[in-house]
Amino acid sequence: MFYGSIVALVTPMDEYGDIDYAALRRLVDFHIESGSNGIVVAGTTGESATLSSEEYKRLLKHVVAQVDSRIQVLAGSGSADTRVAITQTRHAAEAGVDGVLVVTPYYNHPMPSGLLAHYNALADVTEVPIVLYNVPSRTAVDMLPDTVAELAQRDEIVAIKEAVPDMDRIRVLTKLCGESLVVLSGDDSSCLAAMRAGAKGVVSVAANVVPGLFRDLCDNAAGGDWQAAVEIDEKLRHLYKLLALETNPIPVKWALHKMALTAAGIRLPLLPLDRRHHQTILLGLNDLGLA
Repeated sequence: MFYGSIVALVTPMDEYGDIDYAALRRLVDFHIESGSNGIVVAGTTGESATLSSEEYKRLLKHVVAQVDSRIQVLAGSGSADTRVAITQTRHAAEAGVDGVLVVTPYYNHPMPSGLLAHYNALADVTEVPIVLYNVPSRTAVDMLPDTVAELAQRDEIVAIKEAVPDMDRIRVLTKLCGESLVVLSGDDSSCLAAMRAGAKGVVSVAANVVPGLFRDLCDNAAGGDWQAAVEIDEKLRHLYKLLALETNPIPVKWALHKMALTAAGIRLPLLPLDRRHHQTILLGLNDLGLA
């Protein structure tokens, strides 16, 4: 169900930090027209931690209605509190999303048995396909392959976004889970290597800026045209570095602002991109013909 280039969509905001629905419409159209295979709404890149419950529900309904089944829509519905994750997953199901992306519980650092209980509790209350999300660099908990393989036995759990940039991890996951679980890369700079190791696509931050190129990269890799995929990846290497100059999504939101797709709004505790990086990113965008 989930494959190819899936965009970890930013949540566009005005200068006051309010959601800009006109800009959101432009972004969604941009990704549909560019051939993205899917979008993730209210994920980490979408500043999910700062969204109110009402904003979350309205955001999902807005995007699902606009997309109208033309591409896949996933909702970020994870939380450090299993009860909250269940509530958000139910809201996402009511909005009509195609799946939910559920990050591992963060900060409270559950044991593997706690992770199993958390995801099983979610699978027990919904029929919406669940995509696991493992990103230990941000959550301080690493969901190991044996845990993932056990969860993959559930019909409701269909994929994992694996953001450990270790190709041995990708190979182990694909070997343990086989056809029961789709593995998606969660790291732009290693996504091509991940697809060589068995991943079926990527949930990408950089695809916010270059959705067409990311679709082509994934299509070429899936079709076995590795030379064409490598050429695209090499073209984007500098962009990956630029989008990591500060905490995500600070640089990508500033880049989209310079591309005239959104305003520059972002919510505390994040601040707009530091001025010392402005010229560096602008030059990078110019090199790609984007600004």
